[in-house]
Amino acid sequence: MIPSAFDYQRAGSIAEAIALKQGAEGDARFIAGGHSLIPLMKLRLAEPSLLIDISGIPGLSGVSEDGGRVSIGALTTHAELESDSVLLASAPVVAEAAGEIGDQQVRNRGTIGGSLAHADPASDLPAVVVALDASIHIAGAGGERTVAAGDFFSGLFEVDLAEDELITSVSFDAPSQAAYAKLRHPASHFAIVGVAASLTVEGGVCTGARVAVTGASTHAQRLGAVEEALTGSSLDDDAIAAASAAADVDDVNADLAGSEEYRQAMTRVFTGRAIAAAAAR
Repeated sequence: MIPSAFDYQRAGSIAEAIALKQGAEGDARFIAGGHSLIPLMKLRLAEPSLLIDISGIPGLSGVSEDGGRVSIGALTTHAELESDSVLLASAPVVAEAAGEIGDQQVRNRGTIGGSLAHADPASDLPAVVVALDASIHIAGAGGERTVAAGDFFSGLFEVDLAEDELITSVSFDAPSQAAYAKLRHPASHFAIVGVAASLTVEGGVCTGARVAVTGASTHAQRLGAVEEALTGSSLDDDAIAAASAAADVDDVNADLAGSEEYRQAMTRVFTGRAIAAAAAR
């Protein structure tokens, strides 16, 4: 398929990118890796009049840690996340989830900011950032602001991001014990169901938990009943089984990859796997 005609401009700064977006006639889109937008353009499900390339803006890539707080630039690619030494030491769940995305070509070009902004219901990183209680940092014409990951995703491809705003970075406290477990589509490697679990354990007892699911519904969401069941438990096999049984998803997806019943069942299975993997760390 061939996309409709469009103009292209490369922004050298955040301010320039925002100005180009505000001054554009018709539908203008930011583009970095392009692995979400370009397929839509080829199918003419998206027909932007202008593509604003933000991939060369300095200062928007890389991973750092300061005082236990991890920060990831929005233009950091999945391949960079997968192999980053800071993440492997302080937040391996992010590196592992990034390594599950697509194939090597997709990971070489796709970015964490693009993945979160696009918010495909079957993408991996939204569940991870929700489970990590991450902060999503945003810049726009009105200035800078920060949104909690749990409030950022609101529906099918719906996020708290205005037309003239872009994600600049993501930050979170390095998790003590976290893991991601995924049932992936055999062709696309998208998540049929993916579950991220982050646990706080003191003296062998779970004192706090954040568990989030992707792929099963319109957007990444927390599994509150699972978190409640885990809190105060010893995280033994019986406790994990009981918590996993409480994994109920709102507005379960159904498509050729799986029925509602299948996705709900697999949510419970992979919730158990993610919790067990996190508990073992």
